[in-house]
This record gives sequence, structure tokens and C-alpha cells, in this order.
Amino acid sequence: MTPIPENRTAAIAFMLLASLLIAGTSLLAKVIGTGAAGEPLHPIQIAHGRFLFAWLAIAVTAAALRPKLSSKNLKMHAVRTVFGATGITLMFASVAFIPLSDATAISFLNPVFAMMLAIPLLGERVGPIRWSASAIAIVGAIILLRPGFITGGAEFNPLALLALAAAVSMGVEITIIKLLTGRDSPLAILFINNSIGIILATIALVFVWQLPTQNQWAALAGIGVMMACAQTCFIQAMRRAEASFVVPFSYATLVFATLYDAAIFHKVPDAISLLGAGVIIAGAALLAWREGRAKRPLAPPAQD
Repeated sequence: MTPIPENRTAAIAFMLLASLLIAGTSLLAKVIGTGAAGEPLHPIQIAHGRFLFAWLAIAVTAAALRPKLSSKNLKMHAVRTVFGATGITLMFASVAFIPLSDATAISFLNPVFAMMLAIPLLGERVGPIRWSASAIAIVGAIILLRPGFITGGAEFNPLALLALAAAVSMGVEITIIKLLTGRDSPLAILFINNSIGIILATIALVFVWQLPTQNQWAALAGIGVMMACAQTCFIQAMRRAEASFVVPFSYATLVFATLYDAAIFHKVPDAISLLGAGVIIAGAALLAWREGRAKRPLAPPAQD
């Protein structure tokens, strides 16, 4: 890959655009999953649409650029795709039941879980700063789960565990991506991931298929194309600045998700949501800073 000169302004712009698009995919998933555009679709069918239209967008790009797309690591790609598809399906399920801002904030835990999994899977050593950052972020997640003994009587929402499970699955995916990035090109990783994903999602779709409305087809296409564009913007941002500098700008996803939720569903975050999100971002930002100092790139939330 040809090196690109550092350009922090461009890196920020690419990361903010990626954040805008990622929040947009969650918004469209919520629209489809809550019945705002017709009979609610199953999260598996929403995930299938995400893979289908993302694959079409990436395939068109690959046909124009004609890069090398082969890989000797297909088993690793398959495992990565299984966890990624599971994570995105759980994420799409969660946004139908909890505020978009809460689900987005909980998704920021995926780098934390990736760090923990890197210990047994990658043999990495974790120091006190990284453990402290992880603990801070997890406290934020506990706040968002709303256990009464912490929040003064607010009811525990078990459906928020869907977003937590999504973060765990995406954490596994990030760990595998760390292994793949040194072996295959970014476009090859995206193409192979989405190719395997569309096969797996199509098999699962057989059990939950229902005919989408025209608006739902448009939303599904929007999810796929926006996710493909978001992944591309993320890669371009990471190529133009150090991870420790640019990754914190990905937390703008929470801002965009909150604005979308308020504008479309008239949901404004309460004090507990703001507190939990703030704590998670503080922990994730500390982890990003530590990863940057160690010169290990840290993937942002919700890349699938």
C-alpha cells in the first residue's frame, strides 16, 4: 500500500464522516426494526440487507480498481465474519428496544473486550493503565444497564444486554482484524468479509424472510452502502494520522446517534444515559490514548 503523507485535518474529516454514516446505519436499522416503515423486519434480515448491499458497493469498487482479492487466511476471515455478523445482528436488535444513544454508547466497549481477548489470543500483556481504562468503561456500561442499586430505583433493562453481547462479538472481530491487517489488503479484507457474510446471512434469512416494503428496501440499501462507505472513510482516516489522535473523533458517533434519535423518535437522553455514555467514552478515550502510545492501532466501535 502506497504511504500517504500525514494530514490531520483530512483524518478528522474522514473519521467524522465515518461516524455520521455508522450512526445512520443504526438509525435505519431502528426504523426497520420498530415498524416505522412497515411490518418490523427481523434483525437477521436487516443484517442480510447490510451485507448484500455493502457487498454490491464493494464489488463495484473492486471491479473498477481490480486489486488482488485472494487470501490464504480464509478460515480466519470466516471466523471474523461469524463474530462480526453476530455482533451487527445483535446491535440491530438492540436499537429496536433501547435508545439509540444507549446502544451506541455500549458499542464503544468493543475495543475493551478486544483488549481483554488479545491476552489469550494474541499473547499481549496488559498494564495498569489499560486495565483501569477498561474498568472505567465497564462501569459506564453498568450504569446504562440501569441496575436499581446504582441508579436510585431505575429498572434494569435486560434488553440492553443485546448491545453488550454485540460489543463482545465485535471485540472478538477486532482481535481477528488485528491479525488480518498485516496479511491482506484493506479492500481484500472488506470484500472477503462481505462475501462470506452474505452467504451466512442468506442461509439464516431462510428462516425469517418476509417481503420488505419499498421503504424498507431503500433503508436496507442505505444501511449496506453507508456501512461500506463508513469502513472506507475509517481506513482513510487511519492512513492519515496516528490512531491515538484520530480514534477519539469516532466517539462523535454517539452525538450523531443522539441527534438522530431526538429528531426521528423524539427520544432525548436522560441523566443516566448521559452519565453512562460519558463514563464509557472516558474509559475508551483513555484506552485509545494508551494504545496510541504503544503504537498499536485501535479499531473504533461498530465496524461491521
